[in-house]
Amino acid sequence: MGQKGTETRLRLLDATQELVESGGYFNAGLNQVIAASGAPRGSLYFHFPDGKDQLVGESIRRAGQAIGAAFDDLGGSAPEFVEGVLRLLGDRLEESGWRKGCPVATVALEMAAASDPLQQACSEVYTSWEDALRARLAGRPDADDLAVTVLALIEGALLLAKAHRSREPLDRVTGALATLLR
Repeated sequence: MGQKGTETRLRLLDATQELVESGGYFNAGLNQVIAASGAPRGSLYFHFPDGKDQLVGESIRRAGQAIGAAFDDLGGSAPEFVEGVLRLLGDRLEESGWRKGCPVATVALEMAAASDPLQQACSEVYTSWEDALRARLAGRPDADDLAVTVLALIEGALLLAKAHRSREPLDRVTGALATLLR
C-alpha cells in the first residue's frame, strides 16, 4: 500500500476512534466515519472489506496499543506506576471534556456479547494491559489476581469520573491502590 493509501486508512481509523470514544459504537456509523475522515466511501470498503466491526476492532486495537505504549513510558514501583496510569488516563479524560475515558470500555459494554470480532479486540487490549500491570507486579505471589483487580478498579474509576465529570473517583482509587499495592 502506498503512502496515500496508508494515510487514508489511518484517517479512517482516527475518525472511528474519535467517534467511538465520544459516543460509542452506534455513534460511529459508516457515514459519520466517512464524513469525519474526509475519505472516499470506496476507501472504507477497500481498507476494511469486512465492514464496520473490522474497522472498529482495528481502531480499538490501535487505541489500546497507543495507551499501552504510554504505559511503557511510566516508571517507578508498582504503586507509582499505577498512579501514573490513573493520572495519564484522567488527564486524557479531562482534556477531552469528559468524553474519552477508556477507548475499549464503551464497545465492550455495547457489543462484546453481540460481535465475536469486537469481543476479541476488546479482550486482546485488556489482556495486554493486564500483562503490563502483571509485569510491574512481578515477584508477588498474587500478581495475576492483582493485575485484574487493578485494571477493574481503574476502569470503574474512569466510568465514575466520566459520569461525575470529576477526577475525585480517580483520586480515591489512586489512594486505595497505593495502600493495596504496598
